[in-house]
Amino acid sequence: MSGVLTAGSQTWELTRRSVVGERRQLLSVMPGLIFPLLLAAVYTKQFSRVLDMPGFPEVDSFLDFILPACIVQAVSFGATAAGSELALDIENGFLDRLLASPVARWPILLGRLAGAAVVASVKTIVILALFLLFGARVAGGPAAMLVLVVVAALLVLVIGGLAQVMAFRTGSQEAVGATFPLIFVSIFMSSAFFPTNLMTGWFKVVAENNPLSWIINPVRRLVINGWSSADAIQALGLPAALAAVTISAAVMALNRRLATP
Repeated sequence: MSGVLTAGSQTWELTRRSVVGERRQLLSVMPGLIFPLLLAAVYTKQFSRVLDMPGFPEVDSFLDFILPACIVQAVSFGATAAGSELALDIENGFLDRLLASPVARWPILLGRLAGAAVVASVKTIVILALFLLFGARVAGGPAAMLVLVVVAALLVLVIGGLAQVMAFRTGSQEAVGATFPLIFVSIFMSSAFFPTNLMTGWFKVVAENNPLSWIINPVRRLVINGWSSADAIQALGLPAALAAVTISAAVMALNRRLATP
C-alpha cells in the first residue's frame, strides 16, 4: 500500500512539473486556443448557409455543430507534449537520472501524460465558456459538457501515449514533433467540420472510417440533440480503450529501453 502511495505522490510531482512547464511557456500553449477559435469564427460566418442544406443536422448556429471539432483541434496542438518532454529528458540526460533514482517506472510516463491532460481540460473549459458566451447551446447540459472535457483529456492520453513510444524509439524532439501534421490532417479528414452523410467519393469513405469520426459524432449528438447514455458511453469508451492501448505500448517501450544494455 505504501508503495502505491509513494508512486502516486511521484506521479503527482511529475504532473505538477509538466503543468508548470506549460504555464511558463504560454506562447506555445496559446496557438492551441487562438487558432481553433479564429477558425470557428470564420467557418460560422462563411458556412452559415449550409444549415439549410437537406440532411444537415438541425442546429440554431453553426457554432453548435463545430464545437466538438474545435475542442479536438485545440487539444491536438499540445497532445504530443508528453512525448516531446520525454524526448527532451532523454536528450539532456534527465531521464537517465530519473531511472537511476528511487522513482517508480510508471510515474515517469503517467506524470507527463497527466500534465498534458490537465492542460487539455483547461483549454476545453475555456473554449466551452467562449462558445456559450457567443450563443452556442449544449443541449445535453452540464453532463454533456463534462463528457466533452473528459473526452479531450482522453484524446490527449491517446496521442500522448503514441508520442511517448516515438520518443523512446527515436530520443528526438524533432521526430516526435513531426507526428503533429499527421494528427492535424486526420482531423480535417473526419466528420469534424462536415457531416459524412453529405460527403461523396473517397473522402466520405476515409471520414466514415476515421476513428476521430467515431468519437466526434456521439459528442456532437450530445451537444445538438441532448443527453444520451449510449452516446456518452461511445464518446468515452473508444478513446479510453485507445488510451489503454497506447499507454501500454509506451510502458513496453520503456521496458525495452531498460532491457537494452
